Amino acid sequence: MRIRALLVGTASAFALLTGAAHAQTADDAPATAEAQEGEDIVVTGYRASLAAAIENKRNANSIIDSVSAEDVGKFPNTNVAEALTLVPGVTVDRQFGQGEKVSILGTDPALNRTLLNGQTVASADWFILDSPGRTFNYALLAPQLVSRVDVYKSAEARIDEGSIGGTVNVITRKPLDLKPFTVAGTLGYLYNDRSEKGDVQGSALVSWRNEAGTIGLLASFQRAKDRLRRDGLEAYGTITADFWNGQNDAGTSSITTGNCTGTCATTLAANPDAVFPNAFGTSYFEQGRERLTYSAAAQWKPVPELTVGVDYLRIDATYDNLNQSMYAFPGNTWNSAGALNGLQVQDGIVTQASFTNALSVLDAQYRVAEMHSETWHGQIGWEGVNWNLNVEGGMSDADGGTKKQVFLEFLNWANYTVDISGAPGSPGTISYSTNVLGNPAAFATDPGWSGNLVEKPTTDKERYGQADLKFKFDGSLKSLQLGYKYRRHETGQRYAGVTVAGVNAAASLFDTSQVSDNYLRGFNGVNDQMTGRFKINGESMVDYVQGGSWVPGGGAVPTPSQFAAAEFTAGNWDVTEDIHAAYAQIDFEQGALHGNIGARYVHTASESAGYVCIPGTTCSTQANWTWESTSKTYEKVLPTINIAIGLKQDLIFRFAATQVISRPNYADMTNYFWLSDQILTGGGGNPDLDPYESDNFNASLEWYFAPRAILAAELFYKNVTNYILQRTGVESHFNTSLGIVTNYDISRPFNAGSAQVKGFAIAYQQNLPYGFGLLANYTYSDGKADSGADLPFNSRHQASLSPFFEAGPVSIRGTYTWRSKYFTGIDRGDQMYVRDTANVDVSATYNITQNIGLTISGMNLTDSEYYAYANTPRLPRGVYRTGRRALASVNVNF
Repeated sequence: MRIRALLVGTASAFALLTGAAHAQTADDAPATAEAQEGEDIVVTGYRASLAAAIENKRNANSIIDSVSAEDVGKFPNTNVAEALTLVPGVTVDRQFGQGEKVSILGTDPALNRTLLNGQTVASADWFILDSPGRTFNYALLAPQLVSRVDVYKSAEARIDEGSIGGTVNVITRKPLDLKPFTVAGTLGYLYNDRSEKGDVQGSALVSWRNEAGTIGLLASFQRAKDRLRRDGLEAYGTITADFWNGQNDAGTSSITTGNCTGTCATTLAANPDAVFPNAFGTSYFEQGRERLTYSAAAQWKPVPELTVGVDYLRIDATYDNLNQSMYAFPGNTWNSAGALNGLQVQDGIVTQASFTNALSVLDAQYRVAEMHSETWHGQIGWEGVNWNLNVEGGMSDADGGTKKQVFLEFLNWANYTVDISGAPGSPGTISYSTNVLGNPAAFATDPGWSGNLVEKPTTDKERYGQADLKFKFDGSLKSLQLGYKYRRHETGQRYAGVTVAGVNAAASLFDTSQVSDNYLRGFNGVNDQMTGRFKINGESMVDYVQGGSWVPGGGAVPTPSQFAAAEFTAGNWDVTEDIHAAYAQIDFEQGALHGNIGARYVHTASESAGYVCIPGTTCSTQANWTWESTSKTYEKVLPTINIAIGLKQDLIFRFAATQVISRPNYADMTNYFWLSDQILTGGGGNPDLDPYESDNFNASLEWYFAPRAILAAELFYKNVTNYILQRTGVESHFNTSLGIVTNYDISRPFNAGSAQVKGFAIAYQQNLPYGFGLLANYTYSDGKADSGADLPFNSRHQASLSPFFEAGPVSIRGTYTWRSKYFTGIDRGDQMYVRDTANVDVSATYNITQNIGLTISGMNLTDSEYYAYANTPRLPRGVYRTGRRALASVNVNF
């Protein structure tokens, strides 16, 4: 309401504003600071990309930042998301070592939108624990395609709605914008010092247009491959000390405490609520990532006013991975509850616990994961003297996810001690009385439950059509834009599995070997048992399971089923959204004053469908489930205003007030849930969610104090209603392990009420003498729900520093980024956070000739640690390192 009132007042006072503005005409002001200084404004290389980004920001009506490619096929980073970390207020999550999810101005990645040339690109995640959402995986996007990336921090009525933090628009190259004949290519070699493996990379772009500029064709191809290894220490949930009090090996009440007597029993009785990891151990994750990207574009301009264009984009990516988690399991109800023989407690945390003949586990999971995306986009534009007409339409389809998982679980019973007293500096240590972790014969499957086979494919589709009409005027009112857009989005997930039972095999059967000698390098406090653990061969395990020799009675290998367990059945769902949007926007300019004012009307109709267990049943057979759908419809009017005032020749003040929405994540809108039978926790969706709504206010002051230089400060405030957070409550579900209905602590999303995100950003960029230059920025973001809960992915502090040198044929650039801790969500009832992280990248280019250059890049040079924890850093949940990467490449550009 406040923004609507502001817009009414602004519209009524528009004539007064324009008349009172500083009456500087085009003849009075120089076009750029470079022209005023009398310098040659033609610059090349990295300085050229920085100059283009500054100029784009300076001329914009709204508050934006840009990252530009310095030349065809030469983007500043190998990953578009990591290039955006140079933008003030943009942070990146690197859970698997590469930038994949982007946060803008302290908001969840799901509350931002990424568009390709103004349109949605369907995508899918590969990780089995991820479900389809509204985030965009930037690792899928080949940077060689990109001309410029614009980050809109304030909304405009003409731009698609759906973002609270900001909108990223990735602009690709078009043939009519390039020289008559352009060839660009890169051939490189990427090496990872943790996996100790390297791969050839390559890209090529060819563009042609006729001399008259009436027809043009462009095609490009890119192959990117990376064989990564992620080493880590992991915990799975937490338990309280009273779990060991009065339990026997069967998990039932007992008048004794098993092996815990004397001091152990006294300490246990005095600290029943002290917290300890449910399980803790080492993780060995290997993945081969290969991405093939194909793109093509055609443009035809039969007359100067008319442009017809068609774009095509295809992405084929594979993410096959093998995860081997070897962990002590002191929280297992049936095998470890009575095994405690000693513990130490400090400030409510069990810092060390010892066990007699307790359970350890090796989980080996081989996953075939991939993603395919295909996008077609067509556009017809007429640019007349007094009016423009633009008509666009397209389709984007993606499928992906885990197409197959083969999982075997190997068990061992031994005496061990788990020590997390050194966390967070030393995340944790497991010590065994014998060398269990290096002995494959010590771990064997349980024939009663040996593992499972799982399939979890996902789909994502978008169909759209839009028409935009723009009337152009002389005078203060520059243009009136009117438009309509229809979008239909369909996304879904299928989940099936089956238990593998009857396997009676030791881990030594599967071509085992010791991990490499650099395993857990960089982790403090680990011992030789942990770094000398064994690993199995994933392909050997898959061949054995699929071969079927283990099947009792010589039968066939079981086929995954959607109804094998309640978790699988509930994991099948579809979400469909039909969105109609219409907008009107006025652009104005009078002297030093310019900007826009408008409103966007949005009608959303969604339908969420999935399996629901019939109340009162065990949810154990197909007959217990019914396919149900929930419909939801809502309408919103979203007003926007953006004003820029040239206070002085090189000083611009901007102000924006906008109303925006962001729709719930698709998985959050479903009936889906998952259960952990052993620790009685789980999570799920909520089909009754309302969209996020926010009143956004932004203000900035930009000082262009020297040629190709800027010092800027920005304030932002977001008042979000219907904020969606996780809430944990008790629900009754069928426990497949016990064969009865039991109570679980289930975390589900709900509209938590209001939340505020407020803060400021400071940015500096300048070319310095002798070829040097510097970019630097700092952002402060304070985000809290009214309940006091932290907001997902909001880092209070974020900073980046990028010095560069460019003279003659040599160009050198370094980038340092840092973000403070951030909350990621709720898992197994725990508040999950990631500690502050820093990252350092360096690249150097030597231009052998004007058209040929040699580039050497070092990425993640500090081998930064990703440290996730539960509630406090003293309770590590996942601590990972993925290694340094080096890329040497030859670049050609003709």
